[in-house]
Amino acid sequence: MKRIIGILSVLAALSVFDYTYAGPNEDLLKEIDRNLNPESYESYRKIINIEPNGKQKEFTLFTIKKGLDKVVALFISPASEKGRSTLRVGENMWLYIPNVGKPVRITSLQSVTGGVFNNSDILSLDYSSEYNVEKVENKDGNLLLHLKAKTKSVAYDRIRISADKGKKMPVKIECLTEKNMLIKTIYFKKTIDFGNGIVRPSVIETDSPLYKGYKSVMIYAKLAKRVVSDEIFTQDYMPKIESLRK
Repeated sequence: MKRIIGILSVLAALSVFDYTYAGPNEDLLKEIDRNLNPESYESYRKIINIEPNGKQKEFTLFTIKKGLDKVVALFISPASEKGRSTLRVGENMWLYIPNVGKPVRITSLQSVTGGVFNNSDILSLDYSSEYNVEKVENKDGNLLLHLKAKTKSVAYDRIRISADKGKKMPVKIECLTEKNMLIKTIYFKKTIDFGNGIVRPSVIETDSPLYKGYKSVMIYAKLAKRVVSDEIFTQDYMPKIESLRK
């Protein structure tokens, strides 16, 4: 009996240890999320797709995110895309095309801009809402967070975030399959002050071994805190996103 009680005591201690170890790691990921973006915000950004021959195609988007799982984006340019909007609520996504009819469903691995950034990258949520932290390491002077998707519906099974240890800001993110095959790498560059305490990288670049020679670049021109009604994140509101621009 004493032996059983002793084993149970050890197991209880281990379970407490695991819980306290996981807590700080999850808090670290949430801190990285908040340093990268306010929980609710609006932004203006440009996405540039670059082909191996140097040919480029540019898109300008107005975006609003609210809370953990709501994002909507409006295409401002080019003229051929103007008025289109995309909506994400959790892992559900839709595309609205003017004069076509009802919004149509799209998937996280497709790309409304046709580049290396997929819809999950363009309509990104907080990493802490989609991933659990498996472990954190110190590597090359940075923090390296190993993350595992919470559900099968998330675009990437695993990601590795290399973050500046002092600023708690991503430097590089590797997106992986369940078997750790590299899908793409995302780089965070050119940190600037957007005002009101928002200091973060203004340029995000990505490349992929699956699309050799291709590259996509995302450039933020404006990023500011903004809270809007939940009504905006519905299919019925998708044709009216233009009205939210100030």
